[in-house]
Amino acid sequence: MISLFRSFRSGLGLLAAVLLSTASLRAAEGDKYLARIETCEAILREFQADPQLAIPGQVLRQAQAVVIVNQVKGGLVLGLQYGHGVVLVRRPDGAWSIPVLVKAGEASLGLQLGGQRIETIYVLMDTKTPRLLFANRFNIGVDASAVAGPRTYEAEKLSRDILSTPVLVYGRNNGYYAGATVKTGWIDRHDSANTAYYNTEYTMPELLYGNVVTPPAGVRPLMDFVTEISR
Repeated sequence: MISLFRSFRSGLGLLAAVLLSTASLRAAEGDKYLARIETCEAILREFQADPQLAIPGQVLRQAQAVVIVNQVKGGLVLGLQYGHGVVLVRRPDGAWSIPVLVKAGEASLGLQLGGQRIETIYVLMDTKTPRLLFANRFNIGVDASAVAGPRTYEAEKLSRDILSTPVLVYGRNNGYYAGATVKTGWIDRHDSANTAYYNTEYTMPELLYGNVVTPPAGVRPLMDFVTEISR
């Protein structure tokens, strides 16, 4: 009987250790994804604080989605660029969604050398374009027209044609990279990351356009800032 009790107690201890380890792994994974969201928030705040980078209020007031991407590029002959980002959409009632995690990348062919960190903000100007993200990989400039967006100090460049372009691109490069000749950029769903961070089986369409999760405290600062600058 004593031996049976010890075996039972040992089994309970092992189960508790496994559960604790699983909880710790989930917490660490959640912290990783929260750090990505906070990085994207910092990028947007830095852009808006710099007159040479800031996105005009008129653009943001008409925006239907904002995608913030942080990438690293490196290569010799074939350049590879990979990173992460978030997308927020403006819902029909005018409120902004939670930030949904995405993957982003680019492949370049041609003689090239160096390394570079690339921060990009894509402002999606219609209600149709954000939904292209649902079908996995979204190729910028191919699946929807894209042009470099005007900055706040370039008010004279704002026009009806610019504001009707599906994607306005705002970027900042840190580092040295030269010679790329052929390139294509893309944004892709990251359902596993959203499942892990938001602890839900709902995927991008529901997370962006439905009220299926309560926004965690960690994402509120980004949501509030997007709301503030797009009024």
